[in-house]
Amino acid sequence: MSSVVLSARNVRKTYDSGEASFEALRGVTLDVREGETIAIIGKSGSGKSTLMHLLALLDRPTDGSIMLDGRDTFDLSRKALNRTRNKTFGFVFQQFFLTPNQSVQENVVLPMKVGGLGRRARNARALSVLEQLEMGDKAASKAVNLSGGQKQRAVIARALVTNPRVIFADEPTGNLDTATGQVVEDILFTLNREQGITLVVVTHDEELASRCDRRVYLRDGRIVDEQERSAA
Repeated sequence: MSSVVLSARNVRKTYDSGEASFEALRGVTLDVREGETIAIIGKSGSGKSTLMHLLALLDRPTDGSIMLDGRDTFDLSRKALNRTRNKTFGFVFQQFFLTPNQSVQENVVLPMKVGGLGRRARNARALSVLEQLEMGDKAASKAVNLSGGQKQRAVIARALVTNPRVIFADEPTGNLDTATGQVVEDILFTLNREQGITLVVVTHDEELASRCDRRVYLRDGRIVDEQERSAA
């Protein structure tokens, strides 16, 4: 069995708005294994995006711990957290988060800029990944001029340039039509299969979730069910 890369241990997350507090996660324990595809499923407000943000070290739990390779990430300084996140994870979001008037290449190199890689090396890496995703001819195009599917490919390229161990995909096909969404799904699952990248998908789409090795169902901040995909 594969080793555990990420682990949530009795994680709770409470948001305080001054007058009231909301408990988004209520004692969640979950292991993510190296090289697996896992879907975190639930309705809006179930806590699935909160859990992803904690696993991806974008936020800290109110209680409990997030472990990376067996080490409690609570001990990491903000600088170490940022460096670890940038080096270890890639992100694919529904909203794209591309800078519209910058070129595709300028958007894609951003994580490497943050990581301190030199200009020549990061441009070469960006072009290589864009070619891999059949987007090489769009490198100089402004992001604003891309179709929805092209934007999501650019986002996947940006997620890949740092050779991440884990890609977090939050409703990755939510803004796409069915056919384009299928292409984007295929790209993500091919990356998992051919490069061994662990894929954590947050979705309410049962069809997308059914392609994952494991499905974890959240309701009201708790895991209520977990299912392994049966072998074909």
